[in-house]
Amino acid sequence: MTALSEPEKDTEGRTADPIADRLMSARKIIICEAIDQKMAKRVSAQLLAMADESDAPITMFINSQGGHVEAGDTIHDIVQFIKPKVRMIGTGWVASAGTHIFLAADKGNRYCLPNTRFLIHQPSGGVGGKVSDIEIQAEQIEKMRERLAQIISATTGTDIDTVRKDIERDKWMNTDEAKAYGILSKVIRSEADIPA
Repeated sequence: MTALSEPEKDTEGRTADPIADRLMSARKIIICEAIDQKMAKRVSAQLLAMADESDAPITMFINSQGGHVEAGDTIHDIVQFIKPKVRMIGTGWVASAGTHIFLAADKGNRYCLPNTRFLIHQPSGGVGGKVSDIEIQAEQIEKMRERLAQIISATTGTDIDTVRKDIERDKWMNTDEAKAYGILSKVIRSEADIPA
């Protein structure tokens, strides 16, 4: 019986990841998970490393149920901070903080595959503790809600009052609805559909 070979290690003893290396070389990033601090650190590092390497475009694929708003803020801001243009491709579902990240790209660089759904809504969070702390937390959630509404309005062209009303409840959109709302520019079926 043949023993399985040990995974390759790099010079510092870390396990090599040929798929991650191939994606880095191709300037592609995949977000296919909940958005949290650990994931934001990884994606931010990938964006910054690719930006340091060259000004060539970066392509980011997003399939996420959302998650931590501030982790999404970090990625959103870094996408806008770096010099290379970032092309977003939604697939599966792009929800909540995932939509926030998606909207960081210029409107003309926001695409999705045919079976993608989008979700916008107001932030939610557990509020607890002393009455004074509950009041502070509620105030912060309200400020976050307005900030996100302003970003959605600015990046989609949808009237701010419409956005405020729409995020009162979960607003799910199919590709046609998301395009009409201004979330994406084009539904694509293959890489050839992305302008050079």
